[in-house]
Order: sequence, then structure tokens, then C-alpha cells
Amino acid sequence: MKEINLRTAVVGTGISVPVLGGGRKRYINFDNAASTPPLKVVWNALEKFKDYYSSVHRGTGYKSVVSTRAYDDAHLNALKFVGADSSYLASILVKNTTDAVNKLARRIEFQRDDIVLSSIMEHHSNDLPWRKAVRTEHIEITDSGHLDLDDYRQKLLKYSGKIKLVAVSGASNVTGLIPPLNEMAVMAHQAGALFLVDAAQLAPHRKIKIGKPGEPESFDFLVFSGHKMYAPFGTGVLIGPKEIFYHGDPDSVGGGTVNYVTLDEIQWAHLPDKEEPGSPNVPGAVALSAAIEFFNQVGFSKIAEHERELTKYALEKFSKFDGIKLYGPDHWIKGEDRVGAISFNIDGVYHALTAAILSYEGAIAVRNGCFCAHPYIQRLLSMSEEDAIRHRDEINRGIRSNVPGMVRISFGIYNTKSEIDRFFQIIEKIITGRYKGKYQMDSRLGEVLPDNFRFPSNPAF
Repeated sequence: MKEINLRTAVVGTGISVPVLGGGRKRYINFDNAASTPPLKVVWNALEKFKDYYSSVHRGTGYKSVVSTRAYDDAHLNALKFVGADSSYLASILVKNTTDAVNKLARRIEFQRDDIVLSSIMEHHSNDLPWRKAVRTEHIEITDSGHLDLDDYRQKLLKYSGKIKLVAVSGASNVTGLIPPLNEMAVMAHQAGALFLVDAAQLAPHRKIKIGKPGEPESFDFLVFSGHKMYAPFGTGVLIGPKEIFYHGDPDSVGGGTVNYVTLDEIQWAHLPDKEEPGSPNVPGAVALSAAIEFFNQVGFSKIAEHERELTKYALEKFSKFDGIKLYGPDHWIKGEDRVGAISFNIDGVYHALTAAILSYEGAIAVRNGCFCAHPYIQRLLSMSEEDAIRHRDEINRGIRSNVPGMVRISFGIYNTKSEIDRFFQIIEKIITGRYKGKYQMDSRLGEVLPDNFRFPSNPAF
């Protein structure tokens, strides 16, 4: 089999964009933790499928049969992707990871005294849905940003018999840190709790094995999204025991969720139809399947090796600069795996200004702010409760010019060391004050914009 070039496997890697001062520069995307661009095989799969797109389930036309097969196969492909037992586990296609966690929070039958144990590290999507549904406690973090396993043990003991579910990130979207998931799963199961992994940040980077039913180190639930797996067309996956979804009514109802309806009776459909109301996102399912096939062909060992190289290289580059604060481990720790997300600040430079200069002068896309992980960011920034309240009150008054945050770079399969080199060329200019533009803060939006810069009235696309 011909070896796949990771750089050329992704759409849009050669595009140039306008920059401050005139001209254009080759675009660098270091914002992969938010969303990834599509794979070429994904785009090609959709191009081929478009002529056959039709209604799914119960349609008799040839196109309906093709679309139904493609949609149903996506469920099986998602299960196989993580080594899930299809006789025990169901895959339910949803909009994204957030939608998956919200659905599960509505479908688990919580009792009055139940507790969900989440963590300080979590993205809001694996925290807020639980807070809305049930009492939620949080595992603490260490000074280095890791999950505190001692605190985890203590909370499992403290709330013994009450913890219904432990819900943790497979990898942090802020620091890239990967918790010891299998070890944590064993501890959760010993405490009588179910175990969920939010794999949105893990699935595009590392091989996931959900484990066999009943094994102490297995995961009970897994959620992930196509839009972070180079298939950005609106499909996420919720995998969990069929038994959970057999019981009770679906959280959202309508067409496709039933086998039989009268004015007096409703009989729900079999899984996964019961949990997928309305006309489904068939193109999104096709895109997800194509991305999964790509990962299967390339193999995660190649992907992990490439991304580890980039992360280690970037951390070594950061260490050569004074005045830069890294959050989480500030160096590569041999034997400890992490995905390629690095968050930092430059002394004396507001995070939004750093991000703006990188974009408008370097054509480099990063992300700045709190990355939908406010509690984690607040801890990493060592914010006091008084500071948090003050910033909250400013935001409530419409002032966002001083919102705490960081700058994040995050790598994908197609990024290169030469792109990292160009990133640090701009970083050096920011530190030394040799950047070109004059920048103004929009205090209402919290965005920094250069003076006298206008995007072209007729964008390239």
C-alpha cells in the first residue's frame, strides 16, 4: 500500500491570505483543537456521494437504499473505530460532542442523591450538562495542570455509593495532557460508578480502545466529533451500553423514533433510531466514515509520532525565550504522552494582542481566551476568587477588554516544523516590539484589531 503523505492529505494547506502592509502569506493553521480542515478523502467521498444523496430508512428508491446503507454503516464504523462490541454497545449519531453529552445527561436515570464526578480540567461541554442534570463534584488538578489522582481517590471514598458516573476528558484542550484513563476507569468501577471519556480532543490523535464489557479498565461511554477529525460536516458520536437507552423515553422525539403510534399508544423504535429523531445528517455520516477509514489506513502510530515530534520541537523553541509563560508542563517529559496543544502568555502582552499580531502579520491562526474551560484556566492562571468576581462584573457591564486568558497553538497531522519556525519568528517580533501594526481593542467584543486594515471586499472563495 502506498504511504500516505499527511501534509498533502488535508484540504487547503497551500492557501495564501492577505496580511497587514499588503501582500499575502501562506496560511498556517495552529487552531486544530477547535476544528480541523477536511481531509481530501472526506471531500472526495462527499463529491462522489452527492449524486446519490436521498432520504434514508423506508425509502424504496435506489438512492434511498444507497443513502441508508451509508448512514447505517457509519454507526458500525464508529463502533469498530474504538473497538466497541456492537452486541452490547450502541453508537448514536448526534450533532457534535456537546450534543452527545447533553443527550446522555438527559438519558441516564439519576436518583435524588446521585453525583456525577467531573474535573476542573473539563471543557464546558463535559461539565455544564452534568451540572444541569444532577449534583456535580469536580476532581482537583495539580500545580502542573494534571488531574490530581489523590483527590480523585478521596472523592470516590467521600461520596462512596453516591457517584453514578465519572466523566473526564480524554485529553485537555488547553494543555494537551492525557489523564491515565484506564487507571481511572478501574477506580470508578471499583466505586460502583460508570465511566465516560470525552474523546473530542483525543480521537484525532491517539488510538482509543473502549474495552470489553465488564473489564475494569473499559470505558462505559465515549463521545467524539467529526469536526475535530478532519470531517467538519456536523456529526458527533455517542457510544454507550444499549441497556441505558432501552429504558425510558428518548430525550427528543418525532419522526423516525417510533415503530407504531396511535392516539393512545406510542411504541419506540429500536436503537439507534429511537435516539435519532428527524431526518439525519447523512453527508456528515459519510464524511465521518471516510475520516475513520483514513485513520485506519494511516495508523495512529504514525500520527502520534509526527505530532509528538512537533510538540517536543515547539516546547524546545519556547524554552529559548525569556518572558513567556507556559501553562501545564513547560518542557517535554519523557515517557508522558500529551497531544499537541500548548497554551502560553507573553509577559506584558495581552493574549488578544498576541493572537491578533500572529494573524494579521504572520497569517498564523491561533486561539486566545479561555477555550470553553473557564475553571481550568482560572486555576492555571492562579486567579483569586476576588479576581474572578471582578472580571465577571466587568463582563456583565459589557467590558471585555481585560478578560483573562491565554494563547493556544494546537497541531494537526499536516503541520510542520517549518511552520513552527515561522510562528516563533513572529513571537520574537512581539517580544521585542518590532511588529508593524498599531492595534486597538474593541472593549465590547474583547477583540484586538489593527488600524487601517480591511479584508478584501471580494474574498478569494
